[in-house]
Formats: sequence, C-alpha cells, structure tokens
Amino acid sequence: MTTFDKREEGFEKKFAHEEELKFKATARRNHMLGLWAAEKLGLNGAEAEAYAREVVLADVGGPGAFAKLRKDFDAKGVVQSDHQIQRHMDELLAQATAQVKAQG
Repeated sequence: MTTFDKREEGFEKKFAHEEELKFKATARRNHMLGLWAAEKLGLNGAEAEAYAREVVLADVGGPGAFAKLRKDFDAKGVVQSDHQIQRHMDELLAQATAQVKAQG
C-alpha cells in the first residue's frame, strides 16, 4: 500500500466516522425536539415518548422533523413561528452533538 493509499484510507475512515456522529447527533436532537414538541402539544409520559419516536422517524424516512412539527403545531393551534422552531432545533443539535462526542 502506498502512502497515498494510506492517506486516502485514513480520510475515508474519518469521513465515515464524522457521518456516523452526525447521524447519531441528528437522531438524538430529533428525539429531544420531539419531547419538547410533545410538551407543547400537551402530551406526557408514554405519549410523549411515542411522539418523540415519530419525530425521529419523520426525519429518517418522512417529510422531516421540521415539517412534522409545523403540521402538528398548526393542527393543534400551538403558536410557534418557523424561526422559533428552527432556533430550538439548532440549539438542540448543538447539545446533541456535544453529548454524542462526549460518549466517544
């Protein structure tokens, strides 16, 4: 294996690791976001956990976490602007990223 091949392999491993961390942080953010939204929607306990899972799944294979929240908030009359939701998403992503990095 040449030096170039070793460097390329190193970059590929680093990229894969960073993508895995990003995925985990986003999933964690969406779970926390779902719990926050559930509270706004008047859900608690098992209902809140189930809703948080729905938010995670919406971002993986659905319309996206933001779109789900916007639709659900509008349907229930919860007043949150797009900016407020996006700002909260950004704050939670920072928290989730720190938590995932701290776990190694």
